[in-house]
Parts: sequence; C-alpha cells; structure tokens
Amino acid sequence: MTGTAPGLRFGYGTNGFANHRLDDALAVIADLGYQGVALTLDHDHLDPFAPDLAARVAAVGRRLAELGLAVVIETGARYLLDPWHKHAPTLLHDNNALRVEFLRRAVEIGADLGAEAVSFWSGVRPAEVNPATAWDRLVAGCAGLVDAADAAGVVLGFEPEPGMLVADIADWWRLRDALGAPSHFGITLDIGHCRCLEPVPVPQCVTQVAAHLVNVQIDDMRRGVHEHLEFGTGEINFPPVLGALADAGYAGLVAVELPRHSHAAPTVAAHSIGFLRAAEAEAATTTAAGTSLGATATRPPAPSARGSGAGTPD
Repeated sequence: MTGTAPGLRFGYGTNGFANHRLDDALAVIADLGYQGVALTLDHDHLDPFAPDLAARVAAVGRRLAELGLAVVIETGARYLLDPWHKHAPTLLHDNNALRVEFLRRAVEIGADLGAEAVSFWSGVRPAEVNPATAWDRLVAGCAGLVDAADAAGVVLGFEPEPGMLVADIADWWRLRDALGAPSHFGITLDIGHCRCLEPVPVPQCVTQVAAHLVNVQIDDMRRGVHEHLEFGTGEINFPPVLGALADAGYAGLVAVELPRHSHAAPTVAAHSIGFLRAAEAEAATTTAAGTSLGATATRPPAPSARGSGAGTPD
C-alpha cells in the first residue's frame, strides 16, 4: 500500500433509514457529513410504481442538489414487487417481467438523477428452475438492461451476493464474459461480502476488480456468515481496505450498507462515518503488511468452498 488514502467519498444507504421519510433521511445523512447516498427504490423511498413518478424524481433531484449529495441507485427492495416473497420475482423466475420493468425504471430514474451507477444482482435460483435455465435467463435479462443503460448513458454495477446465482467475484467475471464484456457493465463490491466468502483477503478483492469497480458498499462481516454488522463488530481490518480503494484510484461512493439498522439509523450513521474517517486517517499514515498489488484487474482463483452460513441473502 502506498500509505495514502485521500479523497474517498463516503455515503449511506437509505435502506438503513427505512423508518424515516426520504427527505428527512437525506437531511440527516448530509448533516452527518456524508457526501452521497445509496438510494434504494422502495415503497416508502421513491416508489418507481407510484403515481406522478416524474415529478417525484424531479423533487428528489432538487433535494439531492440542495444537500450536495451524490447518488447511486440500489434495487434491493425486499417486498416492493411481491408482498409475500422477499426479492421476488428476480430475473431467474418463470415470470420475470415485473423485475425487468423495475430495473428498466431504475435505469430511467438513475439517468434523471445523474446517478453514478445503478446497482442490481441476480437473485436466488428458484428450486423449480434448473441451473442452466436460470443462467440463460440472467444473461438475457442483463443483456436487455445493458442495452437500456447504454441508451440512457447509465453505468451498471452488478453485485455478487452470497447465496444468489452470482455469489462471488468469479461468478461476476463469468457473467461479464457471457455478456461480451460491455464497457458500462461494472461491479458493485460489498466489502462485507468479500470477508464472508471470497478466497483471498479483502484488499486483494478490491485489487482484482479495480478496473471495473463502479460502486462500493461497506459494512463489517464475519467469515461464512452473511450478516451486515456495524463497524468494529466483525472481522474486517478496514484501513488496508480503504488504502486498497485509494491505491486503485476509485473515485465513486463508498456507501455504508446496514439494512437491518433502521431502528437506530441516526446513531448508527454517526458512528459509521466517525469510524470510517478514523480508518481512512490510519490508512493515510501507516503502511499495511505487504505491498499494494496495484490497480490492475486480475481474475481470482476459483474458490475452494463457500463459507457455511453464507447463503442467507439480505
């Protein structure tokens, strides 16, 4: 590591402010000193299926501008599309038309808001869908979304998610290849997920995908357990991770991803930015063990096994 970590831009996810009105959540996030927001489109936060969408998007855009917040669009709402089944339907389901429409609208909203990226994931393979069919549906759905995003001038960030069809970085490389390596099909990297199931140290995960990194989610986590934890309560050593992001030249948002902490959102958000700033300062003044691997994108080794317990998605 070079020993410097200037300029990282911290954001906070609105899925961690689920009990706040969106305007209030944005104000708290800005008042705490965050520079951006990861906006999850949901029934209570810019519902893409509610009436007067254009006017509501314009109002959110004005509010973001007033507060000086950058934005990425997240699409991980749990029950927006189906009140009975979390995250359903996904691109893998027999009838995935509603998911396709949701993602299309997310791209349009991202374009209207000037979002730095629109982030999405594969979903869990339904038991009744065989792996080959699920993969074909995923590739087809992603290809259509790539076309829509290219037309709108929007960057896509695809997130590997423990327990989903595309679970890790190796799976993301495979999907990118299947799509023909489109230039605006990047990766959303959740730092906690790297600790949960990737076969290499977390800073090396950053290095492996540095050339394609368009969105970063950050949280603490333990090996083999997909549970987003507050900073300092898991197993991740954060200064080397922030140093790796700086060494990679990453200029996008690094957004706190704590979707199960809305009950104490302002307190958790305040602690989080304090922790991250301290970790960034440590990264800027100390040298982590080993040397930086640079910002080249190299394929990871195939993982030997998934961590036990890693398959419970958000």
